[in-house]
Amino acid sequence: MILVSACLFGLNCKYNGGDNKNKEVLKLIEKYQLIPICPEQLGGLSTPRHPAEIVSGDAKDVLNGKGKIENNCGEDVTEQFLKGAQESLKIAKLYGIKVAILKAKSPSCGCGVIYDGTFTGTLKKGNGVTAELFLQNGIKVYTENEIEKFIGNNSEN
Repeated sequence: MILVSACLFGLNCKYNGGDNKNKEVLKLIEKYQLIPICPEQLGGLSTPRHPAEIVSGDAKDVLNGKGKIENNCGEDVTEQFLKGAQESLKIAKLYGIKVAILKAKSPSCGCGVIYDGTFTGTLKKGNGVTAELFLQNGIKVYTENEIEKFIGNNSEN
């Protein structure tokens, strides 16, 4: 079983009310049980919602109470992101999840690279809050841009 960002399934949970449907992710249904999650919705944020970015510190700082996530209106949404990450981890533990495929660049789900907190589309090295929490708990995280890498690492399954 693999946790997958719900927007990659085509579910309309993206901040703007749309989705990020990904055909390569959907093809994985042929071989794996996929469980969709949207940490931002699990944290209580509505869809649609204002876009948000980590504006202070990084995901580790946010998880340790020293960082901050705001939407583009300046509203602090840190608590919702933390709650969503924790709820996502509960689901992962419930199902014994070892792997997640999450939405690239997202302040929740991004892994390796995320938006830099300036709302200008600029990227920086780092992880989203849910991705970081998963990694800290031994869950391997890939983005939709790493499907080939995931398949290569899991070809024996």
